[in-house]
Amino acid sequence: MTATLAHSHGNRTGTPPERFTSSDPDAFEVPTGREEEWRFTPLRRLRELFTPFEPTTRITGEVSAPEGVSWAIEPLSPAGVLAPADRVSALALQRAPQSFVLRVAAGARLDDPVLVTGVASPGIGYEHMVIEVGERAQATVVVDYRGSATIAENVEILVGDGGSLELVSVQGWDADAVHLSAHAARIGRDAHLRHMAVNLGGAVVRLSPTVHFGGPGGRADLIGVAFAGPGQHLETRLYIDHDQPDCSSDVLYKNALQGDDARTVWIGDVRIRPVATGTNTFELNRNLVLTDGARADSVPNLEIETGEIVGAGHASATGRFDDEQLFYLMARGIPEAEARKLVVRGFFAELLDKVPVPELHDRLVATIEKRLAEVAGGPA
Repeated sequence: MTATLAHSHGNRTGTPPERFTSSDPDAFEVPTGREEEWRFTPLRRLRELFTPFEPTTRITGEVSAPEGVSWAIEPLSPAGVLAPADRVSALALQRAPQSFVLRVAAGARLDDPVLVTGVASPGIGYEHMVIEVGERAQATVVVDYRGSATIAENVEILVGDGGSLELVSVQGWDADAVHLSAHAARIGRDAHLRHMAVNLGGAVVRLSPTVHFGGPGGRADLIGVAFAGPGQHLETRLYIDHDQPDCSSDVLYKNALQGDDARTVWIGDVRIRPVATGTNTFELNRNLVLTDGARADSVPNLEIETGEIVGAGHASATGRFDDEQLFYLMARGIPEAEARKLVVRGFFAELLDKVPVPELHDRLVATIEKRLAEVAGGPA
């Protein structure tokens, strides 16, 4: 088991450099692995995504939506929220053949969630999605991906003034899938976004959520659950740009790892600009390593450019399976396999309990327990 932790924060005497973004793929060099944004990623498994290609597959599926929701497949229709921060995202923004656009009407209050089930057949493809929640609207949207493919994707999220969106993004891919996705959100005045990423499937999954605030009073809650098995690489790189006053953000990601070469990466970057007075932000990443041969990397970063804030902080912890906790349960007659399930279920419980659809909650719990049974042997 290997874990790394790094952080930086504090008031700066100079202005930090701007995050480089461009819609031109050629503005980004083909990654070599020495770049900060790619140093944890297994580039050899992604090479075909770094050069333009002709898509051979696409994500298709079904949408179940209550009244007040419209959706359509449109010609490529960028919403102006995404500013690509890497070459793959820029290529997808330029070359995706179409956009899936989901709109929730202003003022709508959805009693039932919107369920988007996407399935991909083997091949390679570009995807683009837009989710737009109108002013004072409230909605829950679940995007559930399955199948086997190599996908480069962008997702643009707009939450209008006074609106609220709970978005659950489930990566339930087959074992050989590769999925790189940039999620870019703009949150309006007094609006709220809860963004939940669930990464369970795929050979390589790399999600990059970005949040900007469109007015004061916005709130962003970013939640993540990942369980990496043998040979899996599950990576999250988030960036929250506090560029409006009186906004808040709260980040909590939990990863579990089991098996040889299981790998999780979590990078959490939060920037508080000089105009963002009254900001309140905290980010936390916890990693549970269940067996030898697994590795978790955790790098929280906090840039504070004003002292007039409510609060700002971060924390990260990576630990091995708790042998004492396991012994306590076994001493009370609980078999070892069941005891391990209870410990891991407890680790994830506070996040899984936030899943807004009961059927999805039960499926995720069952998937995690099945994963625990896939690797034999005792605790690390």
